[in-house]
Amino acid sequence: MVPKEWKIKTIGDIATVSSGGTPSRKEQAYWNGDIPWVTTAEVQFKTILDSAEKITKEGLTNSSAKLFPINTILMAMYGQGKTRGQVAKLGIEASTNQACAAIILSSDYCVDYYYQFLIYQYENIRDMSNSGSQENLSGSIVKSIPVLVPPYFEQEKIAQILSTWDQAISATEKLIENSQQQKKALMQQLLTGKKRLLDENGVNFSEGWNEYSLGNLGNTFTGLTGKTKDDFGSGVPYITYMNIFKNSRIDINQVDYVVVKEDENQNSVRYGDIFFTTSSETAEEVGMSSVLLEEVERLYLNSFCFGFRLNNFKVLLPQFAAYILRSSNIRKQISILGQGATRYNLSKNQLMKLILKLPTIAEQKKIAEILTLSDQEIKTLQKKLDYLKQEKKALMQQLLTGKKRVKVAA
Repeated sequence: MVPKEWKIKTIGDIATVSSGGTPSRKEQAYWNGDIPWVTTAEVQFKTILDSAEKITKEGLTNSSAKLFPINTILMAMYGQGKTRGQVAKLGIEASTNQACAAIILSSDYCVDYYYQFLIYQYENIRDMSNSGSQENLSGSIVKSIPVLVPPYFEQEKIAQILSTWDQAISATEKLIENSQQQKKALMQQLLTGKKRLLDENGVNFSEGWNEYSLGNLGNTFTGLTGKTKDDFGSGVPYITYMNIFKNSRIDINQVDYVVVKEDENQNSVRYGDIFFTTSSETAEEVGMSSVLLEEVERLYLNSFCFGFRLNNFKVLLPQFAAYILRSSNIRKQISILGQGATRYNLSKNQLMKLILKLPTIAEQKKIAEILTLSDQEIKTLQKKLDYLKQEKKALMQQLLTGKKRVKVAA
């Protein structure tokens, strides 16, 4: 039930809604000016303080683009994937392309409150899209979006509370970004030998690094074979393509299931095995690797990837392999091996020629320990971020529907 002091209106009742435009790309004089020009790709639940592209005053004048004021709420009316329905708030004066709806609220409505309200209504707004081959929003649909209208002082208080959570979320996101950049720099130094760590005696490692071809360190094996769609969904766990693609180490909590009979001749996987994706839409993403660093009883590999089993752990530690095979230098080498036009494929034989420059096992262990600590820090921050987002979502559900009322000083 909506509180009796609240009203139900539409965006069209409380704001003007328009859209932008795109100056002709054929006219160089229209582009690379000083007027920000926002596209839907930049409308991502944030305050926009800059844009990737800029237009000139001439471009603004000679197109349907318009200059919108600070505190305009932008909504993506169409775009790839999850873009449609996302909103952002202008922290600068800016123009937009025609795919953005610009919502300029009347003066007696709180911008920050309705920005939060539209974020909360994201999924519902997406469901309002036109039906057809391409689901889009339109200016008329945006105007028809229903909104709850509390008294202005309550709008301000709700916005203030949710803004506090946004600040905490933003601060945590920045910490994660900084930690990721630090890890990237650390990997670049440690995995190339530019930075040497201390050994157990407190002395810098000084032994030279030796080169090995991957093929001399172990052997490849295939994933599941002979399976139909009816075999999947139950049975024993197997490692999915995305588990390998996304993670440098296998997440055994993110597996799918397949029926494998006891007498079937299928390759099971074990601790220390390394897995590679065999194809991708881009050369840069082919041959992504992941290492199994958990002891498992019965686990299999999907049919779209292949495995690599080390002969032993005397030359290459699995923990170190998880990092070295994801390092920028090795990734560049692997991406060059990808072959294809519309889809890139990786040859096992070519990958086995990959040259790895490796330190001693003792130094590998130290490097892996340092990078693991960095991963754990990022993981802890990510858990905190997930918690903050979940708590804010629950609070939005209470505050933006009137189920929980805020106290406003008299």
